Amino acid sequence: MAQNKQQQQKEKKECWSNKPQGCLSLLASHHSSPFNVKAAVVVFRNPRLSRPGKLTTLQLYSNSQIDQSTRRGKLSEERNLKEGKNTKHGSIPTITYRVSFSLSEDFGVPGAIQVKNGDRNEFFLHSVTVMFINDHGNWSRKAHFDCRSWIYPVRLTNAGRHFFSITSYLPRKTPEALQKLRQEELVCLRGNGRGERKEWERIYDYAYYNDLDHQTEQRHKIINLDFYVPPDERFSPTKLSEFISSSIQAVIHFVLPELTSLLKGSNIINFESFDQISKDLYTRRNIQSRRANVERIILEKLKEFLPEDIFKEVIKIAKHSPTIKFPIPQVIEVDQFAWKTDEEFAREMLAGLNPVVIKRLESFPPVGKDGRQSSILATHIQNNLDGLTINQAMDQKRIFILDHHDYLMPYLRRINMQGECIYASRTLLLRRDNGTLKPLVIELSSPEEEGIGLSTSRVFLPATNGIHGALWQLAKTHVSINDSGYHQLISHWLHTHAVVEPFIIATRRQLSTMHPIHKLLDPHLKDTMHINSLARSILLNAGGILEKTMFPAKFSMELSSTIYEDWIFEEQELPFDLLKRGMAVYSPSHRGGVQLLIEDYPYAADGLDVWFAINSWVTAFCSHFYASDAEVVDDIELRSWWSEIRLIGHGDLPIGSLRPNLDSLPALIRSLTTLIWIASALHAAVNFGQYAYAGFPPARPTRSRRFIPVEGSIEFADLVRDADQFFMETIPDRFTATLGVALVEVLSRHAGEEVYLGRRAAEEWTDDDEVVRLFAEFGEELRKVEKRIEERNGDLRLLNRRGPIGLAYTLMYPDIGNDGSKEKGITGKGIPNSVSI
Repeated sequence: MAQNKQQQQKEKKECWSNKPQGCLSLLASHHSSPFNVKAAVVVFRNPRLSRPGKLTTLQLYSNSQIDQSTRRGKLSEERNLKEGKNTKHGSIPTITYRVSFSLSEDFGVPGAIQVKNGDRNEFFLHSVTVMFINDHGNWSRKAHFDCRSWIYPVRLTNAGRHFFSITSYLPRKTPEALQKLRQEELVCLRGNGRGERKEWERIYDYAYYNDLDHQTEQRHKIINLDFYVPPDERFSPTKLSEFISSSIQAVIHFVLPELTSLLKGSNIINFESFDQISKDLYTRRNIQSRRANVERIILEKLKEFLPEDIFKEVIKIAKHSPTIKFPIPQVIEVDQFAWKTDEEFAREMLAGLNPVVIKRLESFPPVGKDGRQSSILATHIQNNLDGLTINQAMDQKRIFILDHHDYLMPYLRRINMQGECIYASRTLLLRRDNGTLKPLVIELSSPEEEGIGLSTSRVFLPATNGIHGALWQLAKTHVSINDSGYHQLISHWLHTHAVVEPFIIATRRQLSTMHPIHKLLDPHLKDTMHINSLARSILLNAGGILEKTMFPAKFSMELSSTIYEDWIFEEQELPFDLLKRGMAVYSPSHRGGVQLLIEDYPYAADGLDVWFAINSWVTAFCSHFYASDAEVVDDIELRSWWSEIRLIGHGDLPIGSLRPNLDSLPALIRSLTTLIWIASALHAAVNFGQYAYAGFPPARPTRSRRFIPVEGSIEFADLVRDADQFFMETIPDRFTATLGVALVEVLSRHAGEEVYLGRRAAEEWTDDDEVVRLFAEFGEELRKVEKRIEERNGDLRLLNRRGPIGLAYTLMYPDIGNDGSKEKGITGKGIPNSVSI
């Protein structure tokens, strides 16, 4: 008996020590009935955060027994938190509180809990686990609650918070004791559509973004952090602190080059040379002497951008950081001028930060949507096709186009009236025998002249030396400017950040946290609403950073809204997208029926591996919960979810834009795969390479201050006299360029709390062993993807994998082994689960 008692004590001690620190555990006593349990409540601990006090209580809802007076599960007695002790959850400091319960014998396993914060301040609750011991001293039953939520005082909310266990239920299979709670929680999250949102309210609703001009908003600062985001969508305290810190560092990086320029008596408008850019932005420097006299000049410029507390922090750090610099962007790390080559110019359309626009040319010459032919003639390219005729090259599907023409032409006149010098561009390229692309010709078009009705176009041909080389370099620069604007506004903001947000709101409003599809999607929705609110406050607002750094300026949101009208959900599927753009052809013998026309297309080759891995995981997950198409159609929450996305969330689109209909299991799998792809891999592809490629302003300019001169003009003489100086006067001024570098530095950083594709923030997110097994298989498949990417990057025959700048393509590398503690910052690899930066 004594030996058995010692063994039981040992098992109990081992169980406590093996539990993930930071969760709430309900543990049965060995010396009482099986329904006498203990609770340990753990919340995040931070000097800036409040902790729950003695007036905070916990209650349990039965999963099986119904209270006939409420039609909800039986509710346990209310217990206060006590005995808080400092602990850790991984590397995160936490506090653990223990609570005791005595449950009736028929209570069963809790299916939900209620937490009431009776104290003055909010706190952040991590999770709850309920465990029972049988007569033999072994763990027999368990219910885990993954909370990760802010708990606001009940004096503000007028209600306690409910959390359901990690057990998944389709609506019709929900235990009767939990059905009313399930419905009530969703009703609460939807709100009534009235009133101004308060910080503590958990309400998800839709509203039109109206921050487009200063007439519709009142702002004391361009950067405004005072906005409503539902509490559970906010950055964690750790991530918010890290985001603000990295933003301040970027501001310091921006301030010090400006100080350097003033101290040296340099031209404060333009960079004077490529070398000066490198020295001012990336070379370590010590400018403490004389700086006090000029520091005020630059810092004063920032007052209009920053809230007072952040502005003070910038001044504090700047005074103690005389040697801070931007990291050297990889585009110039090996060779300062490799970005200027035609090879790199073309390669980045396949492996740069915006590899999602290039498409195959379907007819020559190109024809716009209005039916007008391009001014590119056969004579411009016929002698540069590597021995092919134009017909042969077209028949062999070897001519491609980067087209920034049709969508820009209606806006050019208004954009250029704001002081910009922008063209609409078309660039034709040839796929060579070695798989690389060769630029053939660039067409730059200007808007129609008043009263004439005809646009003007100029055609530029490749050249390396003399005035023709200078003209060709300027033409490529204007293409890069077009591409930079499209990338930031459309590929990045619109096609990932903006389009995902309605899915998030609908998911929270229509799918219970018990719903398996909610559990599937949850990691891919994290932090997006908060980062989008920050973007609307800092980047996209009238007079904000994006308007100051990108050429569409005040027309940025109007332009993106116009392009949004043509957005179709199913076309975001990577296989569909590649086929539509003509970058692939259908082939039954290839995986998914997709055969790439350019085998060495890094974004597509790696992306397809990731796509099919996601698709296999989603297929297995959905098939586990839905046995037939009828069960999908019969799911009332799923129907409401999709209907709200189509009619409200994306309701300003034509009804056919949200295909497919969720009328079958394959349709559900396609839709969920597409949504996860957009939120994870697509966003990673267009976001985390920004600093590597655009951190050197001449390589990816965002605005133009000069048109390309015509021969015989005074400006042409300026170009002939000093082509480099003309180039510097064309790209953004030093203030705008440096501000742009600071922006992409922040956007390109992986956070320390990043949770990557194939991982979950919580170890216990489901109690379904089969789902756990399937998720482990997903992780193994992603590790195979990583190995294939490493092999491709090591294959010297694949010239597009590194190119002249020597930068391996890793933006689609999942980095599943990174738990957030290994690598963070600007790594250029890793696919986070969600659009979180």
